[in-house]
Amino acid sequence: MSRPGNMSRTAASRGVSFSSNPVLEVKLPTWRSRLVLFLLFGAFVALIARALWLQGMTTEFLQKQGASRYARTLELPATRGKITDRNGQVLASSVPVKAIWAIPDDVLEAPKEKIQQLAKLLDMSEAELRKKLDSDRQFVYLKRQVEPAVSDQIQALGISGVETRKEYKRFYPEGEVMAHVVGFTSVEDIGQEGIELASEKNLAGKTGSRRVIKDRLGRIVEDIQAIREPHDGKDLALSVDSKIQYIAFTHLKDAVEKHKAKAGAAVVLDVRTGEVLALVNLPAYNPNDRSVLTGAQLRNRVMTDTFEPGSTMKPFTVALALETGRVTPDTVIQTAPGTMTIGPDTIHDAHKQGALTVAQVIQKSSNIGTVKMALQMPPKEMWEMFTTVGFGQQPKFGFPGAVAGRLRNYKNWRPIEQATMSYGHGVSVSLIQMARAYMIFARDGDLIPLTFEKSSERPAGHRVISEKTAQQMRLMMEAVTEPGGTATQARIAGYRVAGKTGTAHKLEGGHYVKKYVGDFVGFAPVSNPRVIVAVMIDEPTVGGYYGGTVAAPVFAAITANVLRSLNVPPDSSVTSIIPDTSVQESM
Repeated sequence: MSRPGNMSRTAASRGVSFSSNPVLEVKLPTWRSRLVLFLLFGAFVALIARALWLQGMTTEFLQKQGASRYARTLELPATRGKITDRNGQVLASSVPVKAIWAIPDDVLEAPKEKIQQLAKLLDMSEAELRKKLDSDRQFVYLKRQVEPAVSDQIQALGISGVETRKEYKRFYPEGEVMAHVVGFTSVEDIGQEGIELASEKNLAGKTGSRRVIKDRLGRIVEDIQAIREPHDGKDLALSVDSKIQYIAFTHLKDAVEKHKAKAGAAVVLDVRTGEVLALVNLPAYNPNDRSVLTGAQLRNRVMTDTFEPGSTMKPFTVALALETGRVTPDTVIQTAPGTMTIGPDTIHDAHKQGALTVAQVIQKSSNIGTVKMALQMPPKEMWEMFTTVGFGQQPKFGFPGAVAGRLRNYKNWRPIEQATMSYGHGVSVSLIQMARAYMIFARDGDLIPLTFEKSSERPAGHRVISEKTAQQMRLMMEAVTEPGGTATQARIAGYRVAGKTGTAHKLEGGHYVKKYVGDFVGFAPVSNPRVIVAVMIDEPTVGGYYGGTVAAPVFAAITANVLRSLNVPPDSSVTSIIPDTSVQESM
């Protein structure tokens, strides 16, 4: 019997192929196997080409696509600078809080119980929360400025897609007392009113940013790089004294309530430096809770409201008459019979006075006496005097909303207009404009700029009237507060006080109505003036409406406390105040 090995060798020796065995014979055509081999080779080449294309030619595109899905640029908020008063007491500071944000699609997959708990912590209904989450956006804020304790509870829920972001919330320790000075910021921590708006650039600082990689749940898995470091805002020290601010606010509030007035305003200036020591308005608001904020509360009346100043304008007319040598304090002016007709119009005094000296014209607040002096002067001279002290000019206090008021060009004045402007009608000013203008009387004739920032330097002023004229006007305005004057209620025990009352009808729809603004502007002590205080009471309805009745007492209360707070020594031996025997000023 032959062995298999011998048989195969025999077949091979005879030239018979091994594949010719019927069992091993390939029945497919040769070209098909070659085609398959060619296709496999072609596919391999295509994969190599595609890999080279993706990794070589389109790297930048693919990296951008990857970055858009996983890489994020996180904003690093800068801490807003603190605002302090002149003594370092904090008026505005930033406290850390959290913003709660979400990826809607991920959150909606959370259990209903957790959604309900989240809504409760966010202080909203489940329906409100689901409405926020029903968004096509990949990112939505659920709530801003959430307290850290609440934020921790939200994170403890472990809801996929809900994340927190660090931010800051502004806090105002003085509340409504400082509201109109400091202002407030938006939810984005951007200044909206007051100093917060005026000094936004310095207070805000510059935010930073860094690049990170996040997973699909929003968790940071890798910190790539810091793009820009945050730079905190600068702290700002104001000229305002919180103690003086509280004094002014308290006394103004008492007066507004006592006279049931629509509004009130007061400002306190440092005569030496031009610093604003206090600025208050009523009605006010709490900047920490603005949920019920109204336009009336928001208005900074010291800066933005204009009114006809009435008799507080008379000292400027009289000062100009003295400066130009047309009169002296002892010049006698006949004011009888208490009326004066100019064309078709008639001007009145509140009381018939007869012959008055120039000093008495100021003390008694005579319209007739003031007009007779004004009509001796060319309109251009009066206009230049008024504009030089700032009336009709845009204030440069660096404070938002400050208005220019209204003062028509002298070329358009008619005689009756020149007459009425001389005693404060037909012209409008803001309270801070009027307070600053009185600097020329308190500073021996020169005028300096105002500032809301703390300053230790005494600024250079420009002379408006001579030192002699300023001193003469101080004595005349001091007589306004003495017996026989229109503002005996402005007197202060131990201090000599000078000032001027004003009362004016309000103008509505182009017509004067029976609504009044009573104001008083003055300074003390007369021997060496330290502060100027201006007070305005808008639409008093109870207890009178004359400036000497409604505004002068507020001036006295504020000024007395301010002088003691500043340790200003008394310059008078008067220890008691003589009962009011004042006359009413003419309007």
